Amino acid sequence: IGNTSSDFILLGLLGHSRAQQFLFGMVLTIAFTALVGNALMILLIQWDLRLHTPMYFLISQLSLMDAMLVSTTVPKMAADYLTGNKSISPAGCGFQIFFLLTLGGGECFLLSAMSYDRYVAICHPLRYHVLMSHKLCSQLVAGSWLLGGIDGLMQASATLSFPYCHSREIDHFFCEAPSLMRLVCADTTVFEFFMYICCILMLLIPLSLIVASYSLILAAVLRMHSAAARKKAFTTCSSHLAVVGLFYGTLMVIYMRPKSYHSVGHSKVVSVFYTVFTPVLNPLIYSMRNTDVKGAFRNWLGKTHAIKLNHI
Repeated sequence: IGNTSSDFILLGLLGHSRAQQFLFGMVLTIAFTALVGNALMILLIQWDLRLHTPMYFLISQLSLMDAMLVSTTVPKMAADYLTGNKSISPAGCGFQIFFLLTLGGGECFLLSAMSYDRYVAICHPLRYHVLMSHKLCSQLVAGSWLLGGIDGLMQASATLSFPYCHSREIDHFFCEAPSLMRLVCADTTVFEFFMYICCILMLLIPLSLIVASYSLILAAVLRMHSAAARKKAFTTCSSHLAVVGLFYGTLMVIYMRPKSYHSVGHSKVVSVFYTVFTPVLNPLIYSMRNTDVKGAFRNWLGKTHAIKLNHI
């Protein structure tokens, strides 16, 4: 199928190298695992009444964002690889940039809301249901989606408003704003400065809130007399910090590096981490080390098995 002159061409993850087939299979497997894992987390949290708490509501929203993040990039990459048609329309490119930034930005703020939730649970356990009310929880989630959406809309519309050169080949497996900037036939200094400031606000403000929350949590944990309570608090918080470290680290490498340090190959590998690997790790981190989730999963399996036996 031919592409129109206005379409972009996605060169893929490793171009035409021999490793492409192996890497494609690996990424597709991980992406499928991420979709199944996050969908299962959402269903378990909805199904088990014991998981109807602010913490698990926030985790279900994180799973929803992660499932959507994988769905934004991997299906298109898979279709390009299988059909050989690597073209993507400017509208399709705009939608990818919008959803990536909306979900990425939204997840940054959501992770800061989750850190506040853990701070309240550990430092103010008796006032937890007052300080983390259902209304506040809903507002934090809505705010995360809204701020991410505003950032996505601004950057997607601004990126596509530039004139592009004759070569419209994007050396990436999806449309990412920094990759498109390399094809622009105009001065992008002002926009790149604006994008850099935007990224600082979207990344560093939530990250500073996370650092502040966990500093207070650490101080409270060290004051605990019970070794069991300390162990439980450290286990919960280390899970959250693992997610935060991986997600923020990769986003900062992509969106906050000076232009002179941008390497195409390096950027693509780092992009795989925040679009594919992080979404598969989140449900594993929050389920493998969480007794409530494991208990809910066992109950669900037991009830499913009982229903099957009744129908035999």
